[in-house]
Amino acid sequence: MMDSIRHHFGLKKDPFPQNMAVKDLYPLPALTPLEQRVFFAVGQKAISVITGDVGSGKSTSLRYVASKFHQSEYELISIVGGNYSPMELYRQILLNFGVSYMSYQVSVMIAKIREIILEIASRKVTPVLIIDEAHLLKRAVFTQLHTLAQFEFDSRPVMPMILCGQDLLLEHLMANAVRPLASRVLGRNHLEAIKMEVMEEYLNHHIRLSGSTSKIFSKEAIFAIHQGSGGLLRRANSLAKTALMASAMEGGHTISAEHVRLASTEIL
Repeated sequence: MMDSIRHHFGLKKDPFPQNMAVKDLYPLPALTPLEQRVFFAVGQKAISVITGDVGSGKSTSLRYVASKFHQSEYELISIVGGNYSPMELYRQILLNFGVSYMSYQVSVMIAKIREIILEIASRKVTPVLIIDEAHLLKRAVFTQLHTLAQFEFDSRPVMPMILCGQDLLLEHLMANAVRPLASRVLGRNHLEAIKMEVMEEYLNHHIRLSGSTSKIFSKEAIFAIHQGSGGLLRRANSLAKTALMASAMEGGHTISAEHVRLASTEIL
């Protein structure tokens, strides 16, 4: 179906893919200050926190920031949060290093991670632990993260962290048992819904990337997408893509507010 829609509008590729290459991302106003705050925290070997509503672009922003770390200076340890135990956290980290560890002793696993982290630091490379969907972690796991944050080389912390997730992440960090970890946070970034004028530029950017110079979305459609999505990117993408289908089924070549209204009945 998407192929016929692309052909109908003269598009070379899907204008709203689930995973877009970092180089093709629209430069949202929030990205530059987010990048600056993250790099400040990482430079201080501290913790940077990224929060936002569901569909606000947290994971995409995280991919953008991660792409800015030069491989010769940083080694990224990326995991996705979940409702798992501290031991599973350590297994996930070790798997990032290509180590499949069968030990059931937490102390042994921590020692192995410490050995690897300090070896990386000895090469003048900064290991950076990145956890997406961090709000899903159990609070017991946050207390263990503090243990990792305390690894030192030449009496200095060596592993900064980037924690990304929904607002529940902040509640976890404010818990008494997690305060030692929270005290290391030096940069908080909250992704807000985008404004109407940014939504217009965002949608047109995606259409241009797909190979068209036409103004496919009318002003009324853009307003309807902004209203219907609340300025949240994931829902805006879904509304835009489904509105393209609604217009194509009618044989139209522009998107109206009515097409967006129809699209809103097709998505959750």
